[in-house]
Amino acid sequence: MNKNLISMGAFIFLLSVFLIQACGNGAAGEKTSGDETKPASDSSSSGAQPANQDDENKMTGMKQDSKSMELIPVEVTTVTEGTISDYILLSANLETERMADVYPRVQGLVEKIYFDEGDYVKKGQILMSLEADEYKLAEDKARLNYEKQMSDFKRLEAMYKQNLLSMEEFEQAKFTVRSLEVDWKQAKLNLSYTQITSPISGVIGARLPKPGDRIQPTDKLFTVINTQEMIAVVYAPEKQLGSVKKNQVAYLTSDHLPGEKFEGWIKRVSPVVDPQSGTFKITVGVKNPDNKLHSGMFVNTHIITATHSNAVLVPKRAIVYENEGMNVFVVRDSIANKVVLKVGFQDHEKVEALSGIEAGDQIILVGQAGLKDGTKVRVVNNIENDLAYTQPKKTLWK
Repeated sequence: MNKNLISMGAFIFLLSVFLIQACGNGAAGEKTSGDETKPASDSSSSGAQPANQDDENKMTGMKQDSKSMELIPVEVTTVTEGTISDYILLSANLETERMADVYPRVQGLVEKIYFDEGDYVKKGQILMSLEADEYKLAEDKARLNYEKQMSDFKRLEAMYKQNLLSMEEFEQAKFTVRSLEVDWKQAKLNLSYTQITSPISGVIGARLPKPGDRIQPTDKLFTVINTQEMIAVVYAPEKQLGSVKKNQVAYLTSDHLPGEKFEGWIKRVSPVVDPQSGTFKITVGVKNPDNKLHSGMFVNTHIITATHSNAVLVPKRAIVYENEGMNVFVVRDSIANKVVLKVGFQDHEKVEALSGIEAGDQIILVGQAGLKDGTKVRVVNNIENDLAYTQPKKTLWK
C-alpha cells in the first residue's frame, strides 16, 4: 500500500515538472518569435521604398522606349543648290570619225607582222614587212645605171662646152640621166613600200594577212581606228532645229559605264529635214582619252539647250509619285511634312524645285514610301548629297 502511494506521487511529480518545462518553452518561443519577427518586419518596412523606386524607373524607361519605337525611322539628305540643264535626249551607236584601211603598194610575201588586233599604233609605225630581196636588187641596179650615166653625162657636158658635141646630143644625154634618176627613185620607193606603215594613229581593228601569205596591191591588210575622238550620229525632231547649233555642249552616258559622263559637243548640224521621218541629222563629237568608249557602243546623247545655275536640286530617289504629281517629305521638328513639288528642269538624277523647298531643308531619302503628312519620324542617318555636276566649258569645243 505504501509502495503504491509512493509510486503515484513520483508520477505526479514528474508530470508536473514536464508540464512546467513545456509551458516555459512555449513562452520563450513566443518571445523569440516576436523578437525575430519584429526586426524582420522593420527591415521589410525600411527596404520597401528603394524597391518601389527601381520599379518606377524601369517603368519610365519602358515608356520612353515604347514612345521611341512608335517613331518611323527614316534616312534624310540635305537639299543643296547647283546647276541643272534642260536637254534633248537621243540615242545612237558610237562611230569612229577617223578610220583607215591599209593596202600594200607592191606585191610580195609577208615576212613579219609587228602588230595585232587591239594594239595601239602611231602614225608612220611599221605594221608589217614584205620580203625585200628582189626590190633591194632592183634598187641597186637602178642606182648603178644612174651613176654610170651621170658619169658619162659629165664627160659629154665638158665636150659640149668645148663645142665638140651638138646640142641635140647633149639634150639627149641630159634626158637619159634624168630618166635613169627617176628609175632609181622609183626603185627606192618600191623598196620602202615593203615596210607597210600606219597612215593614222589609232587602234588596229582588223588584221587580215598571215606570215607567208602572198599579197597583191588590191588586198586589204589592216583597219586602223582612231579612238581618241568618236562621234554619235543622232536624228532630232524638226521642232528642235532652232535650238541646236554647231559647238553646242553635250554629254554622253552609257549603261555599260554607270555613273560616268563623257563631255561632247555638236560637230555638225544638217539643215535638211527628212520629209519621211520629220527629223534632221546631228553629229555629236566626244573625246575618248582613256579609250573607255568603243565603236558600236550604244550611248545616250544629251544635247544641252538651256542651263539654270543656283537651282534647288532634289534627288529623284526622294520623290513620291502620286496622281502624276511629285511629292517629297520635309522633316521639321521630327515631323514629316508632305510638300508638292513644282518642277523645273530635270535629268536622270535630280529635279529642280521651283517652290516649297529651300536649300538646307532635310528631305526623306529612305523610308518615305507609305508615309502620311504629319507622321512623326526618327532620323537614323543623314546621307550626303552628291548631286553636284560641273558643266562642260564651251571653249573646249572651239
